[in-house]
Amino acid sequence: MTERIYYNDSYQTEFRAHVLESLEDGRRLYLDRTAFYPASGGQPHDTGCIDNAMVTDVIEEEDGRIAHVLSTPVEHSDVNCRIDWVRRFDHMQQHSGQHLLSAVLMELFSVETLSFHLGDAASTIDLSVASLEPEQLRAAEARANVIVFENRPLAVEFRDASENLELRKPCERQGKLRIVNIEGLDRSACGGTHVRSTGEVGAVLIRRLEKMRGNLRIEFLCGMRAVRRARLDYEALAEISRSLSASLDETPTLIAVQLRRLNESEKARHRLSIELARMEGAALHDATEPGPDGVRRVSRTIAQGPIDDNLRALAQGFTSRNKAVFAAFVEEPPSLLVAVSAATGLHAGNLLKSLLAGAGGRGGGNAQLAQGSVSSREALERIRGELNG
Repeated sequence: MTERIYYNDSYQTEFRAHVLESLEDGRRLYLDRTAFYPASGGQPHDTGCIDNAMVTDVIEEEDGRIAHVLSTPVEHSDVNCRIDWVRRFDHMQQHSGQHLLSAVLMELFSVETLSFHLGDAASTIDLSVASLEPEQLRAAEARANVIVFENRPLAVEFRDASENLELRKPCERQGKLRIVNIEGLDRSACGGTHVRSTGEVGAVLIRRLEKMRGNLRIEFLCGMRAVRRARLDYEALAEISRSLSASLDETPTLIAVQLRRLNESEKARHRLSIELARMEGAALHDATEPGPDGVRRVSRTIAQGPIDDNLRALAQGFTSRNKAVFAAFVEEPPSLLVAVSAATGLHAGNLLKSLLAGAGGRGGGNAQLAQGSVSSREALERIRGELNG
């Protein structure tokens, strides 16, 4: 069985090992001892190098063996190994930060952690609640950072599962368990890599909330990730505040005012656009010669849909006068609109249904206006011919 150096020392970055087995032409190695952490428990695998070959993956197999997947073959039976320390320490900060946050959420609000994922840019914790109030999240973040400043020891011990271990989350495994302990706060069974004290976790920053199948997912960052993200956030906000000629503190209120005004302007623009379309429809009616039956007819072809309020207003403006029929055919997606004036004696909804019946289309409407869709342009063309014929 491979000796797992990281179980007892997460800080060892270099070691020498003997190759127990080599597969895939020397690109998959099994060692007698390793400090490379395999992907497990929501934490990604380590990277680094074995001799001059890059370690691209570390896999814990079902039989407990650890496979080291390499970029190029290694032929030696004894090898020199080195962990990518920047990646390892970042993962240690995030994983220890997760233990800290999970313990604080349990301590303050009795909220259990369901799962954890350590991503490339941010990490997430899935919680056993549907929601948390903003002030609860601020309290949890503040409490976690206070414990960071206290620099509490974070230690690893091995205990038998049969003992009274007082774990935050029960563990179903039997036999010897690896326990990660944050002094006076948390005890959790965990095989991951961790820092020596809470001070090394660095700043803890809760970023985003997302509802997931009745539970709550929080996104967080620790250490240098939190520092880098805070810098990016500040620069983005500073740019926005400069464009608004406002201070950072004034920016949210000013944006809210601007958005309200923009919404009001958009509503006014929409009303005017609809009114203009109706006027254009009325003018189109006046410019259209009536047929032998006294009905004025207009047929429009539109390349791209969908049918919108402006088109409906144009049709209603046209048919607001005596004896008028307006039809619009949209090529993509294949759809049509029919409007009629009351003086024609026609019912737009019934007329549309009769046109769609033979084309397998769907739609409906009232006496003056109706719209529907068909499955193809060919079906649309057949309806156009039937209506115009």
